[in-house]
Amino acid sequence: MHLIRFGEKEQEKPGVFINGDRRDCSEHFEDWNHNFFASNGLNKLTAMLKDNPNAFPKVDKNIRWGACIARPNMIICVGLNYTDHAKEAGLAIPTEPILFMKATNTLNGPNDNVQIPKNSTKTDWEVELGIVLKKDVLYLENEQEALEAIAGYCIMHDVSEREFQVERQGQWVKGKSCPGFSPVGPYLVTSDSIPDVLDLKMVLKVNGEVMQNGNTKTMIFKPAFLVHYISQFMKLEAGDIITTGTPPGVGFGKTPPTYLKAGDIVEVEIERLGNQRQTFI
Repeated sequence: MHLIRFGEKEQEKPGVFINGDRRDCSEHFEDWNHNFFASNGLNKLTAMLKDNPNAFPKVDKNIRWGACIARPNMIICVGLNYTDHAKEAGLAIPTEPILFMKATNTLNGPNDNVQIPKNSTKTDWEVELGIVLKKDVLYLENEQEALEAIAGYCIMHDVSEREFQVERQGQWVKGKSCPGFSPVGPYLVTSDSIPDVLDLKMVLKVNGEVMQNGNTKTMIFKPAFLVHYISQFMKLEAGDIITTGTPPGVGFGKTPPTYLKAGDIVEVEIERLGNQRQTFI
């Protein structure tokens, strides 16, 4: 099942993507938010679609694609989670997950423009696999419980400002939380629709040139491990996003480093999860 959202920014409605059509679910559900996931909404939606998928009206093709879930309570990120990316950054491979936060108001549609921040000279790209939870969890006992808490997966473009992140002291959050820095979607693909989340191709292009070409199988810490691990430190809630790190090919890892400028077009794709396209302005 593919969950989508559509409409003007901050006025999006929930829907599903079926056989090439977007379908409007807003008569039956408020949004793809914490309450939906926590109240067994996925099972309710699945049953309704099984009974009569055509009961949901089609969405006009010209209407904007929104982020595939509503603004979460938390976006928690995992740094340096690909062996080859850690090497290009000149950093040691982590022995435990490196965690940091992004502000939740960075959430953006998959094809929305992204504004380069004021005083930025080092805005960079990162294709990432996002995990979305369907349960509130704390102190999970094992990875099987963690798997059962995952609603599905989506693309997250973890846009980053490297000067703010690395050179301005403190934690990474300053370089991760600029407005629009979290394009998410186009779909939330439920776990049962992905045969193997540990073997998905990941590609990011800038102005048509491939910059990142990786695969989720090179993640150091896998999705079930991450959900279990993070739950030992904090409460994770239904609808939260965990973004799981990026493969090599980011701008700051190039020689010389390369960063985004106004007019650049970034295309992001993960196998089975769709694609995104942003113009940086």
